[in-house]
Amino acid sequence: MNDNIQPSPVVTAQELQLIDAYWRACNYLAAGMIYLRANPLLRQPLQAEHIKNRLLGHWGSSPGLAFGYVHMNRLIKKYDLDAIFMAGPGHGAPGVLGPVYLEGTYSEIYPDKSEDEDGMRRFFKDFSFPGGIGSHCTPETPGSIHEGGELGYSVSHAFGAAYDNPELIVTVMVGDGESETAPLATSWHSNKFLNPVRDGAVLPIFHLNGYKINNPTILARISHEELEDLFKGYGWTPYFVEGSDPMTMHARMAEVLETCVLEIRRIQTEARTKNDPTRPRWPMIVLRSPKGWTGPAEVHGHKVEGFWRAHQVPIADVRSNAESFHQLEAWLRSYKPEELFDQDGRLISELKALAPKYTQRMSANPHANGGLLRKALRMPDFSAYAADIPGPGKITAENTRPLGKFLRDIMARNMSNFRVFGPDENTSNKLDDIYEVSKKTWLAEYLPEDEDGGQLSPFGRVMEMLSEHTLEGWLEGYLLTGRHGFFSTYEAFVHVIDSMFNQHAKWLAMASVIPWRAPVSSLNLLITSTVWRQDHNGFTHQDPGFLNVVVNKSPKVTRIYLPPDVNTLLCVADHCLRSTDYVNVIVSDKQKHLQYLTMDQAIKHCTKGIGIWEWASNDEGVEPDLVMVGCGDIPTKEALAATVLLRENFADIKIRFINVVDLYRLPPETEHPHGLSDRDFDSLFTLDKPIIFNFHGYPWLIHRLMYRRRNHLHLHVRGYKEKGSINTPLELAIQNEIDRFSLAIDAIDRIPRLQVAGAHVKERLRDRQIECRQYAYQNGVDLPEVDAWVWPY
Repeated sequence: MNDNIQPSPVVTAQELQLIDAYWRACNYLAAGMIYLRANPLLRQPLQAEHIKNRLLGHWGSSPGLAFGYVHMNRLIKKYDLDAIFMAGPGHGAPGVLGPVYLEGTYSEIYPDKSEDEDGMRRFFKDFSFPGGIGSHCTPETPGSIHEGGELGYSVSHAFGAAYDNPELIVTVMVGDGESETAPLATSWHSNKFLNPVRDGAVLPIFHLNGYKINNPTILARISHEELEDLFKGYGWTPYFVEGSDPMTMHARMAEVLETCVLEIRRIQTEARTKNDPTRPRWPMIVLRSPKGWTGPAEVHGHKVEGFWRAHQVPIADVRSNAESFHQLEAWLRSYKPEELFDQDGRLISELKALAPKYTQRMSANPHANGGLLRKALRMPDFSAYAADIPGPGKITAENTRPLGKFLRDIMARNMSNFRVFGPDENTSNKLDDIYEVSKKTWLAEYLPEDEDGGQLSPFGRVMEMLSEHTLEGWLEGYLLTGRHGFFSTYEAFVHVIDSMFNQHAKWLAMASVIPWRAPVSSLNLLITSTVWRQDHNGFTHQDPGFLNVVVNKSPKVTRIYLPPDVNTLLCVADHCLRSTDYVNVIVSDKQKHLQYLTMDQAIKHCTKGIGIWEWASNDEGVEPDLVMVGCGDIPTKEALAATVLLRENFADIKIRFINVVDLYRLPPETEHPHGLSDRDFDSLFTLDKPIIFNFHGYPWLIHRLMYRRRNHLHLHVRGYKEKGSINTPLELAIQNEIDRFSLAIDAIDRIPRLQVAGAHVKERLRDRQIECRQYAYQNGVDLPEVDAWVWPY
């Protein structure tokens, strides 16, 4: 087995003693920040007032995390490594914050948490305390780009950080509870996408401590052989470090970790010397140590160390139970803080010397504050890819095809810091021009037929894997370490990454108020293959609800765009790719759609985000009878067609047509920085005229955004209402009442002078609607004259 390594003197007994003492200091800090608000070095007898009133935090994974961190520090110094550290286990912050504080980074960033007794007291008090920091490795944690409680994303984040960072080693501690999640299980396959010639390395340390919150973990309860075979099957070479005796474990970990680091360097050197990207079997470590290691063995007669009871606060009743109080003091004093810290409360010099210096500290590595390394993209002029528009609504084109050409040329100019991500859908999404400059990254087996259109290459920069989770994790890791990316996916499947989007948006929101966090590139997400063009996939693929999820997040970081044609899409994409610290969601279907605006018009329209289309309106100089709004490609077309029906049947009707590209122009400016002022909104939407708003998504989202607006009483929103199956585009629109006939009938009902006079027109429109549905059911396509409709004026 791979764990039968022959011993070699990689460390002396004295070095092991120092490593153990440093680790004890980390563990003391981890326990101290859970329990203490005063008397941080126990230089007085412990009193009740020294203990926090609420005991919050998680002890169980912390000693193991600190163990891996301390041992990695030794190798950073020995081999002059460039490395960062990710903590996958949820609530593992104490195990990371301890070493971060001891190596001085925390005090440099937060001077009030100085390296002395008073600073340590403040450091302890702030943990899981109102106005302080949480129990995960949050954005406030120096060196962190991953918040452990995300559960399942640590490995994909680690690989994202390693891509295009050839000297970086990303050490990622993977929780064994975390390992039961689908995103984590799939992310082990990321090793098929890591090129040893041009990329860095990921060194996973699988932290097998046996338990989740109050259950055993699956991988802790299978045999050693089965576990080893599992990771071999994933393509890794696993090494095992198992036990509970600290000194034995230190010796073993020093040996194994050094073996792994040297193997990584051997793989990279050989690959780079020969320019041979053949996929290696990268090393990884399985660290099996007790949960709550070095903590209380038992509390009130119940097993704690090595059991699930160590997960959170091992001794919870210390303020109300004298026995527990004395057990806590004995536990804290067992680390012998008087041997570890000098009279001023600083780590003694012999131990201080064990940590790397300056930016070699994993907590101060600039890759973990990626905005420090970020360079702006070298961008071509997006207007060069414009669709030629002979007149509004006269021709059709695939909206995303020119975007693919734009992305192709961006990639050609940025071949070391830009990648495109998508789950096997880039060709389907009409972005396949990118393959002209870079193929799909692939380091698994090749077959002869792959030469005929497979578009595979170990040096590819297009990241495709049928796991939205893994792709999103890669992209987030890539962005947070200073690079740029673009992700496209089908609208029906973007919900797979709901929770990942949530976490990333929260990370960005927190990072935005942390002065030392430098801006990172925005996460740009194209949603395509949209609800209104699911002609064959049917009801299960009809779900525009991701926008509702996005609107739940902080307005500081979320942006939503619905460009209706090629030129507005190009304009929006250019803006998004230049931006920082946002999640930009772009909704644009991949099929052919009517084209409306010249590039000059598109730039003006997108800059405003919302505006009157004068060519589609006839109300200039007077108050309109109706405001018709289109938001999204199909909804805009149907809204335009509805205005034509109304104008053809009522010669004197006055209609104002508005198109919305930037969804966040709808709420007030007090709710979102893009929000229109009340005066501008009232000017556009009138004070009391009926508004028919044809929307791409669920209609209640628009009501949510506009409910505080003055004319909300007269707002009538059409959108997807969970009705559909295998439909033609128009028949699906009719079912959900966003079609031209439903809109025109609704307008007649809303305009007082037409409610009775328009009865005959309503009847003819209903007849035409029935005719269209019957034709679709009989012929499988929409009526040609309706499907090929163009703007007639």
